[in-house]
Amino acid sequence: MNTFLQYNPTRLYFGKEQVSQITREIKQEAKVLVVYGGGSIKRNGVYDAVMAELEKVNAEVYELSGVEPNPRLTTVEKGSAICKKEGIDFLLAVGGGSVIDCTKAIAAGAHYEGSAWDLITQKEPIESALPFGTVLTLAATGSEMNSVSVITNWETKEKLGWGSPHVFPTFSVLDPTYTFSVPENQTVYGIVDSMSHALEHYFHRTRNTPMIDGFIESLLRTAIQTGPKLLANLESYEHRETMMYLSTTAFNGTLSNGTDGGDWATHRIEHAVSAVYDIPHGGGLAILFPNWLEHVLEEDPSRVKQLAINVLGVSAEDKSDHDVAVEGAKTLRQFWNSLGAPSHLADYDIDESEFESMIEKTFIKPGVGTYKELDRESVRDILKRSL
Repeated sequence: MNTFLQYNPTRLYFGKEQVSQITREIKQEAKVLVVYGGGSIKRNGVYDAVMAELEKVNAEVYELSGVEPNPRLTTVEKGSAICKKEGIDFLLAVGGGSVIDCTKAIAAGAHYEGSAWDLITQKEPIESALPFGTVLTLAATGSEMNSVSVITNWETKEKLGWGSPHVFPTFSVLDPTYTFSVPENQTVYGIVDSMSHALEHYFHRTRNTPMIDGFIESLLRTAIQTGPKLLANLESYEHRETMMYLSTTAFNGTLSNGTDGGDWATHRIEHAVSAVYDIPHGGGLAILFPNWLEHVLEEDPSRVKQLAINVLGVSAEDKSDHDVAVEGAKTLRQFWNSLGAPSHLADYDIDESEFESMIEKTFIKPGVGTYKELDRESVRDILKRSL
């Protein structure tokens, strides 16, 4: 194991009716900007529940709606401008990971006089940010308990991940009933996204990490056991509860303790793909991750073999390490396909015409992958496998 510091200041309120904790977290008569997406929170009652709690603290409420599934810089800039003009004290993200990611960028941009893109691209340091909380409505990204965000600049066709210790949520409310209305396709994407975060952490090069490896393997097995049951009953409190806590744990820092942090090349490639084509993040990951596994196992099948045996139930009897690993990658693809996730870029009408653009966007920041550092030909191979 490596030496490590574990730090996560987010207070997590988990369970039914925990939205009432808002009154403990937001001061009386605060100026609050509520950030949300396309309006589903108004149809499922979450909006009314949140507003009722804000009324109890006599908050002066402002709203920013319409956050995109791949949140855009233009929306971030709009939110930051509201904060500056109105003297906002606190931000409240009500939605899934896209809404929370956007809110993080708004929080940082509100304390910066230039474009928030300067902060996202690390042209300028983030020195402070407005405090914010979250009310989660979609189990997927883990953004409710980390300091990471992904923002798309549609003008330049760039989608970049970034982070800062200044953009941890101060608190997050996780009520599984708030995810009952999430449709089947979004639930599938959430399962894939959560598992992908665990898989990214799993592919590290640090020695002597049996506890973290076992923790990740247990999380993945739980997702495999729970996912189909949830899709068979989208309003199961038990299964929504399991997936909600699982997705948070998959990306709140716990799974990187003592390791080099994992690989994350698949996320880099998916960001490049969706920067050009604006596809669902979970859908892109479902296509790319098994093909990344097939690419890296050609050089070193050991870790993929371990995943195949310990998580995916592949038998190693009378098989080479390579064959076990190949079967593992195929088994993961088959499982995600069985949930309804896509398996080919062609499912989104993506062909080779933009490959060079996507490859260049993958390398906007240097260093793609740590388990195996990819070059441009490697990325091209993974994209071709994904067609």
